[in-house]
Amino acid sequence: MTSPDLRHLSADQVRTYFDGHRTVRQYVTQEDGSPLRLSADHLDAVLHAAQRAPTDATAQLYSIIHLVSPQVRAEAARMTTNPHIATASEAFVLCADVRRVARTLEASGSQGGHWPAVAVHFGIGDAVLAGQNLLTAAEMLGYQGCWIGGVLNDLDGLIDLLALPQGVLPFSALTIGQAAEQPPLRPRVPRPLVVHADAYRDATPEELRGAVEVMNPIAARRDEPGDWARLLRAYFGPGGGMEKREPALEAALQRQGLWGAQA
Repeated sequence: MTSPDLRHLSADQVRTYFDGHRTVRQYVTQEDGSPLRLSADHLDAVLHAAQRAPTDATAQLYSIIHLVSPQVRAEAARMTTNPHIATASEAFVLCADVRRVARTLEASGSQGGHWPAVAVHFGIGDAVLAGQNLLTAAEMLGYQGCWIGGVLNDLDGLIDLLALPQGVLPFSALTIGQAAEQPPLRPRVPRPLVVHADAYRDATPEELRGAVEVMNPIAARRDEPGDWARLLRAYFGPGGGMEKREPALEAALQRQGLWGAQA
C-alpha cells in the first residue's frame, strides 16, 4: 500500500497549521454534559500516531492510560483540579514507564540494570514525544486539546487510582475533543532567547524585560492587563506552586523506584 505524500507543504502552510494550535479546556459534549467520544477510527488514528513517535534505544519507555470510566475520569479531574478531564471527548495520562523493559528482559531470561536517573530522563522524553504526536494527530482531525500539569497536584492519589506499579510515573494528563471555545493565539518568547547558535547565550536584562512585554497578554485575566512576571512568580518564585509540588514529586519518584539520589 502506497502512503500519500503529505510531507511537502509550503513553509507558509506549516506556519499556518501550527498557528492553529490552541489550548482548549471547554469541549462540545452530549446534551446531558457527558463526553462526546471520538469515533473508533479517529481514536485509533491518534493512538497510532502516538505509537509512531520516536523513542530512545528502541525502548518506548512510556505508557498511556486511557481514562474511560466516568468514575475514574471524575476522580482524576478532582485530583488534578482540572474539571475538563471529565468532559473532554478523550482523556489520557501519559506516564514514564521503565517497568515494561525490565519485565521484557526478565521474560527473555535476563534482568534489568539500575539506572533511575536515566529512566526519568528518557521515560519523560518518550512520554512527551508520544503525547505530542497524539495531540498533533488530533489537531489534524479537527480537534483541540490541553496538556495538564496538574497531575502533580495529587501524584500519590493518581498512582493509586490508576494502579501504577513501581517503574511507572505519571508525567501529564492530556485531553482532546471538539473545541467549545476560541482562545486567542498565545504569544511566545522571542526566538533569539530560545534558539542559540553553537553555544548557549544568556539574554541581557533588557532582552528579558522585552520578553516579559511580549508575553504579558498570556497572563491577561478578563479586563485586567497581563503581567507575565507575576504569573512566573506565582509558579516559580519562593513559596510558589512549583516549590509546593517539589516534595510530593520527590516522594513519588522514590515510591516508584525512580529516585537516583542518595537517601
